[in-house]
Amino acid sequence: MITQDTVSTPESSPSYNLKAWSMGYESQPNEYDYEIDDIEGEIPAQLHGTLFRNGPGLFDINGKRIQHPFDGDGMISAIAFDRGTAHFTNRFVRTEGFVAEQKAGKFLYRGVFGTQKPGGWLANIFDLKNKEIANTNVIYWGGKLLALWEASEPYRLNPKTLETLGKDYLDGILAKGESFSAHPRFDPSCQRNGGNPCLVNFAIKPGISTTITIYEINPDGKLLHSQKVTVPGFAFVHDFAITPNYCIFFQNPVTLNPFPFLFGFKGAGECLKFYPDKPSKIIVIPRYEQRMGSGEWGEGNGKKFPQSQIQESMKFLETKAGFIFHHGNAFEQGDEICVDSICYNSLSQVATKGDFREIDFDAISPGQLWRFTLNLKDLTVKNQLLLERCCEFPYVNPNRVGHSYRYLFIGAAHNPTGNAPLQAILKLDMNSGAEQIWSGAPHGFVSEPIFVPRPNATEEDDGWVLSLVYDSSHHRSDVVILDGRNLDREPVARLHLKHHIPYGLHGSWTPQVF
Repeated sequence: MITQDTVSTPESSPSYNLKAWSMGYESQPNEYDYEIDDIEGEIPAQLHGTLFRNGPGLFDINGKRIQHPFDGDGMISAIAFDRGTAHFTNRFVRTEGFVAEQKAGKFLYRGVFGTQKPGGWLANIFDLKNKEIANTNVIYWGGKLLALWEASEPYRLNPKTLETLGKDYLDGILAKGESFSAHPRFDPSCQRNGGNPCLVNFAIKPGISTTITIYEINPDGKLLHSQKVTVPGFAFVHDFAITPNYCIFFQNPVTLNPFPFLFGFKGAGECLKFYPDKPSKIIVIPRYEQRMGSGEWGEGNGKKFPQSQIQESMKFLETKAGFIFHHGNAFEQGDEICVDSICYNSLSQVATKGDFREIDFDAISPGQLWRFTLNLKDLTVKNQLLLERCCEFPYVNPNRVGHSYRYLFIGAAHNPTGNAPLQAILKLDMNSGAEQIWSGAPHGFVSEPIFVPRPNATEEDDGWVLSLVYDSSHHRSDVVILDGRNLDREPVARLHLKHHIPYGLHGSWTPQVF
């Protein structure tokens, strides 16, 4: 891997080899536990804690491939940093489906994104139970390590060994069968928790109308507040954004035709249809009820306001069609809310045939960073393109979540135009528009960047950016540590693993080592 300033790839030619990229989607059936001893540079002594990552680890069973990578079984990786050393561990989440299929040696469940049980439509007709895969995110909160997948309850893991302990209902916050989104937000100064942090998350129950349940949970795992609202229409929502006073959801212009799924022809994800001629809807839900006659927010002497008041005080706005998976951040600005999100021109259809590793990037529109400015008085939306370069997986300093901020870190394509795999980490100055970029091209492919503030830092970008980078030239993965202030310089350290970790989805950092 090389830094951006030494890459000489012309902008008109690809910065990657498709076959090399596809090798990152080979299954990793092995589980490891070892000290990382192949290191370039030095691990900062102040970098103390654990980086957890989640993503699909198996893409086949006995050579029979899954239809889409999002159907892969979840595999947790942990890199523990302690006094200049690092320890690696990975284990699969032992969901009911994983255990059963590994024992049987074949697919026993349908996958959301098209993986079917063998035997054609007759073997799948009216089987509405999708396999739980726990493959999207992993967080440590309330003294528990939780593997998240938005269509089911969390799975609890041992934070030291990553052993699966079973489904977790958050000490009664969730009932059996209730889901918990894979995209929680962490409010650094929650009003309900006396200005201390809290976790804010949601659950979606889509249908002709969609129910959104919002949870706020303190660091001890205790429920501070929950509310349930109903919005008209089908809502396919993967992520949301928060500010001190609001939760913001984008309702993409998508519908679901359930019949091909019911009759066993397609997975549920293959039944989604994007409508480019319909607007995207934005749902703004107050976290607190506003007191009449004042600009203050609160619950009034600790009492909850009636649910109907929250329902009635929601705001609905519309903007031009687009599809959003991920939001970077949101913040309030007078009567406006600014939401920075990765937006696509359309939702690419899930392929029903072929090999997902043979994707034609040029045929798909890239994700780009946009700012949506929501005026809550006149219910208008202004759109501004912030970054034309293909990008995904935005991340901000955790102390700035929900507040105005200066720096955003994001996975990006090597070339500034066109669609391509993510090979670079980009730092964007939201005030000046200045960019710093580190690239792993042509052989490196990056994952979501995680920003870890330096202890006692006073500057927003004073810290480290951590990313798992697949090195196709050695068929292994590296843990790359970048300086948040000088992202475009050589990495502070590169930790070479003994093997590859398939492309993952999301992860988190905790200052604890177990």
